Amino acid sequence: MKIHHVNCGSMRMPTAPLVCHVLVVETDAGLVLVDTGFGLRDVAEPGRLGPMRRVIRPVLAEEETAVRRVEALGFRREDVRHIVLTHFDLDHIGGLADFPEARVHVTAAEAEGAVHAPSLRERVRYRPVQWAHGPRLVEHGPGGEAWRGFAAARELTEIASGIVLVPLPGHTRGHAAVAVDAGDRWVLHCGDAFYHRGALDSSRIPFVLRAQETLVAFDGGQVRRNQARLAALHAEGSPDLRIVSSHDPSLLAAAQAPS
Repeated sequence: MKIHHVNCGSMRMPTAPLVCHVLVVETDAGLVLVDTGFGLRDVAEPGRLGPMRRVIRPVLAEEETAVRRVEALGFRREDVRHIVLTHFDLDHIGGLADFPEARVHVTAAEAEGAVHAPSLRERVRYRPVQWAHGPRLVEHGPGGEAWRGFAAARELTEIASGIVLVPLPGHTRGHAAVAVDAGDRWVLHCGDAFYHRGALDSSRIPFVLRAQETLVAFDGGQVRRNQARLAALHAEGSPDLRIVSSHDPSLLAAAQAPS
């Protein structure tokens, strides 16, 4: 499968500019997105993002939306058949409404916490207006097989062989990573399991990102355990695995660089 790494949402966090790293995956059955970043409706109506937009300060440029990125690659929005979400935070799902016919894959735990039975804290966190159009949710329950040291990964064979949902709860109740087989290597999109490459290589992490990660974590202890496993994977230096996250600009740039 061919993977395109695109930015679907620049953010101007003080001292730490961020991106929304989205995967556009070409499969025999159409395109698959991993997350969507911000969407056209977010650009047109920034208020729908709520007060958090004052913190993350998104650029909200139409050309950065997933639908425009897909079109720039020479495809139509209708070519996007599936979207696999790492989680339901507002900077990951804003583009759902731009692909109304796509099937949206998510862990059952994340759907429970965001859509079906959110706690008070989760009701504050999520922005239901972003899924008010009624996306076609496909919820994946617990269980599966071990993958690279993670206990219960599930291959999404109904989409394509080589796309794996890897539950990594902690940042949210049902947060997940998504692994995609690019042929010469696997790409592990870790969503918000970590914000900055320093979680992998022990380089300095800006204070504002450390604080934000702690503030929004559903389970901080689990976040740290996930990061320890990801750091161990990184330390192995396996040439058949690329680890990326949603918001680190340097990891996006490295993934976009000619190999």
